[in-house]
Amino acid sequence: MSVRVGILGATGAVGQRFIQLLDDHPTFDLTAVTASEESAGKTYREAAKWRVDTPIPADVAEMEVAETTPAGVADADVDLLFSSLPSGVASEVEPDFLEEGYVVSSNSSNDRMAADVPLTIPEINPGHLDLIDVQRDERGWDGALVKNPNCSTITMVPTLAAIDEFGLETVHVSTLQAVSGAGYSGVTSMEIIDNAIPHIGGEEDKMETESRKLLGEFDGAEVHLHDAEVAASCNRIPTLDGHLENVFAEFSEDPTPADLREAMRSFESADLPSSPDQLIKVFGDDEPERPQPRLDRTYADGMGIVAGGVQTADNGAKYNCLAHNTIRGAAGASLLNGELLVEEGYV
Repeated sequence: MSVRVGILGATGAVGQRFIQLLDDHPTFDLTAVTASEESAGKTYREAAKWRVDTPIPADVAEMEVAETTPAGVADADVDLLFSSLPSGVASEVEPDFLEEGYVVSSNSSNDRMAADVPLTIPEINPGHLDLIDVQRDERGWDGALVKNPNCSTITMVPTLAAIDEFGLETVHVSTLQAVSGAGYSGVTSMEIIDNAIPHIGGEEDKMETESRKLLGEFDGAEVHLHDAEVAASCNRIPTLDGHLENVFAEFSEDPTPADLREAMRSFESADLPSSPDQLIKVFGDDEPERPQPRLDRTYADGMGIVAGGVQTADNGAKYNCLAHNTIRGAAGASLLNGELLVEEGYV
């Protein structure tokens, strides 16, 4: 089965990751790329300042960039759109595509917490995808909008889902986030070299709310947020890729470090083309210095989560987790949601 797909905002950092991940994909056939009015009409090679560590696929390089409108992609006859638009643009543009009947798997942050929009990680809450039926009834459109969470949220939540069996009650997390999470020009060299920035606008709220929605229960009509209290402190550090996070969790039960490690290691992955065979790789207590961004961000081709440093604390446990923020945390997350949409018959 071949599914024709397009990318909204294809010239940006996440759009380029989409192109990299879609190259030779077993199901998806890229037939449309869009960007701003200034880029429309150019070839992709002309429009994009390519920054990914593999060459532009030859067929994409000569593809004509379209305007980011339904009319712009009409001739491409796409079945599914991936959105990597800035949230301010996406909030204005995505509804136009949805009203025209397009299915959109979006990495943009707008509407992630909307009551009728599925916020999904296929390995964690695939059943939330059925919120699409509620969405279509509420909004009266034939299209469908699915969101993946923030790159910092998606690093932590798989580990929390794995250990939720012990009665997760409270989570505190401090992040050390790579500069690529802000986009190529998001943090200047003068700001970040020999420095750390202890604030990332909006990031803490995203982690605190999105994680509870992802871990919540869908009753067929709405998602009930998980009861756990979540507090986050988000920090930018001079690492290129890979978000490292220090997590402190409290439970109603009293799991040992061995219990927690085994729960993470054995947590089931999804059966999708881009899913890692083992979702969470866990280092033992003989390697307390792992994971590290430079050494571990490409685990499972950047699609997996890595954890380590699991220890007991006075009121629970603490550990570290890591994921590649532009692969698993952005384009790869939307790609997996697209694969889930196909698997569940929404595309």
